[in-house]
Amino acid sequence: MEIPAINLKAIVLAHWLLTIWGSMAWLPSSYSWGNFSILVIGVWAIAQRDSIDAVLMFLMGMLLTILTDIIHFSVYYPTNDLSLDRGNNVFRFSAGMAILSLLIKPVSCFFVYQMYRERGGDYNVNFGFPSVTRNREAYQSIDQQEESSGQANPFNQQQDGKSGARSY
Repeated sequence: MEIPAINLKAIVLAHWLLTIWGSMAWLPSSYSWGNFSILVIGVWAIAQRDSIDAVLMFLMGMLLTILTDIIHFSVYYPTNDLSLDRGNNVFRFSAGMAILSLLIKPVSCFFVYQMYRERGGDYNVNFGFPSVTRNREAYQSIDQQEESSGQANPFNQQQDGKSGARSY
């Protein structure tokens, strides 16, 4: 089954609009700053179509904002009826848009990951840490030892028995 191509501009525009609507009433400014800063990286990924780093940073930022959005919702959502009038239409609209943004972020991350692969990124994300590979071409077999002049005389000793200066 072919995965439909979603434009990166559409993803950034949708999350920009949902972030504006979500931060209208009840969320703190850290929610807006976090989401808008990641959307700026998304604009960078749109502007540089060949940059693998831009789309990878946008993907990692989107994954990070999923976590921070959950924290914001759990800390700042009103728990009792006295703290905020539940009949307030602005609050309900803002909360709904923020929650909708959070719900579609994993889908957006999937499509951004597909764009990362299309731009030439690895299938596995590499953070620069050393890893174990199964590339056996670099190994040398111990069954077949090559005889060389350096291995025939490993300690650089003279063959005729003269004692001379040794070089180690």
